Amino acid sequence: MALRSTRTTDGGSTPDRDIVHRPPGPEGVSTNLPDTPSGPGVHPVDELLPPVKLISTGLQHVAAMYAGVVAPPLIVGAGVGLSPAELALLISASLFTAGLATLLQTLGFWKIGARLPFVNGVSFAGVAPMIAIAKEHGPKDALPVIFGAVIVAGLLCFLAAPYFCKLIRFFPPVVQGTVITLIGVSLLPVAVNWARGGSPGAPGFGSVRAIGLAAITLLAVVLCNRLLRGFWQQLSLLIGLAIGTLLAFPLGLADFGAVQDAKVFALPSPFHFGAPVFDAAAIVSLCIVMVVSMTESTADMLALGKIVDREADEPTLAAGLRADGLATALSPVFNGFAASAFAQNIGLVALTKIRSRFVVAAGGGILILLGLFPVLGSLVSLVPQPVLGGAGIVLFGTVAASGIRTLAEAGMESSSNTILVSVALGVGIIPIAVPTFYDAFPEAVRTLLHSGISAGSVMAVLLNLLFHHVGVARRSPADGKPATTVPTATPS
Repeated sequence: MALRSTRTTDGGSTPDRDIVHRPPGPEGVSTNLPDTPSGPGVHPVDELLPPVKLISTGLQHVAAMYAGVVAPPLIVGAGVGLSPAELALLISASLFTAGLATLLQTLGFWKIGARLPFVNGVSFAGVAPMIAIAKEHGPKDALPVIFGAVIVAGLLCFLAAPYFCKLIRFFPPVVQGTVITLIGVSLLPVAVNWARGGSPGAPGFGSVRAIGLAAITLLAVVLCNRLLRGFWQQLSLLIGLAIGTLLAFPLGLADFGAVQDAKVFALPSPFHFGAPVFDAAAIVSLCIVMVVSMTESTADMLALGKIVDREADEPTLAAGLRADGLATALSPVFNGFAASAFAQNIGLVALTKIRSRFVVAAGGGILILLGLFPVLGSLVSLVPQPVLGGAGIVLFGTVAASGIRTLAEAGMESSSNTILVSVALGVGIIPIAVPTFYDAFPEAVRTLLHSGISAGSVMAVLLNLLFHHVGVARRSPADGKPATTVPTATPS
């Protein structure tokens, strides 16, 4: 079992076994318990649920993330002019690699994997640069160049993980709360767009039928959460999705066409689109995207740690980022793209209060099956975008509410904290409110600023440095007293 250390203000360090973090007991007495696979001392994150509950709740995570996983390959595949059969293969590859990445994060090995209920999927941040690469190199040669750049970006993330994770000391509760709130707020427009139908070309986009179906799904999730109890209450999202999907058929917003055309089984073929090509400009572009993804993954792990009551300390962050990097570097072998955190699933953990990482691991297993059996993936794709939109409002709003709860504990009576939160939220909301705001900026700068989460996170960290780490202001933002304990990672 690995050793961790805690650095104290006098420069000493105290080694200590891997522990499960619980709230402090009376008079500050620690109630941390051993991280064991079973028994009364098991933290909810390490709890192994019964098979039926494990699979059903894992399926909820797949339903919440499915649209996000298939959207990037759909856009990139269309951009490089793939045939329908090749596009289906690219989507299956993305599902398969997302499942592998999720298993790597939740189960982990050595110092790889956050071992939290942390979902990984295809990063949307790389879509625009990949489309630009396709335009520069032409449809025929684009995918090998993209895959070569993704491999290098993944290796960069893996090697930089133990250093990047040290940023945690610049994420006190006031910064964490701001970032968590921004994650939820940034995702809400996605849910609203789903509620309208997903894209302007979709049947019934923006119609009363589509928006009404989203509203019914939202109402179904809320009522199930209010009226049901126990296990069934935890399945409220899945029940709402099922109700919305059934209603979509008579409304003409869903059909079985995708199921009829899908193959039963398709084994991933390594480098199906050609051996990777390493182009310098493409590598630089996707390495910048990877740094943005690392920032978002760090913020997501901090948010998830708050929700599941297990602190995402430096070792956890480093292990999670290593998993991101390794999964990203391996994905192109199976024709997949960069892997990063899926914030929408954090909302599902907060909503259902099921904190077991094995539930998300089960979702990763389901994703692998969907990738190997396209006919199964097509069944999940029956869920219409408006239905996902109605459920997404609950999911993403729950993330924002978790951030607000964290801010309430961060000492908002301080004027410096008030300014930090207001400015960081404002900067983060700019690309959400006006997506074209930064279009005149250089491409490398746009990659960072077009992500409200990344832009707001960077601003929150910079303002925290200004207010709490410069000169006499180096004090705890909550009570104005100097910090006494700083978590640190073991040598990596």
